[in-house]
Amino acid sequence: MFDTKIAIVVRDDLATWQKLNVTAFLTSGIVGAHENLLGDDYEDAAGNIYNPLAIQPMIVLSTDAQRMQTIYNRAMDRGARLSLYIDDMFETGHDAANRAAVKNRLPEDMHIAGLALQEERKLVDKITKGAKLHS
Repeated sequence: MFDTKIAIVVRDDLATWQKLNVTAFLTSGIVGAHENLLGDDYEDAAGNIYNPLAIQPMIVLSTDAQRMQTIYNRAMDRGARLSLYIDDMFETGHDAANRAAVKNRLPEDMHIAGLALQEERKLVDKITKGAKLHS
């Protein structure tokens, strides 16, 4: 059992490819912000080596745009550090353009496609309350 919980929340009206893309980007943000999240390399019986994976389970949730904004506001009010993906980023082609897209938006003006956080378990549950397990 971990003291923290990782939750990824994606907006439910996105196309499947967008949900997968957002989840991948948000996961990289969580792993990049917490260097102790990666385990050791994997090795199969033939000796082939594979990249390490996260040591902690992640939950993927979905919700509508209105609740996404509520979850965002709860996280910000509680000082949670977020990984963020906004709709504008679907139109960009690289990291610098993604950062510029976010920089150009005020928080209340962002159309949030997804967010992710790793915080104390109970805090994550309070922040993400109302989102449903993605199916």
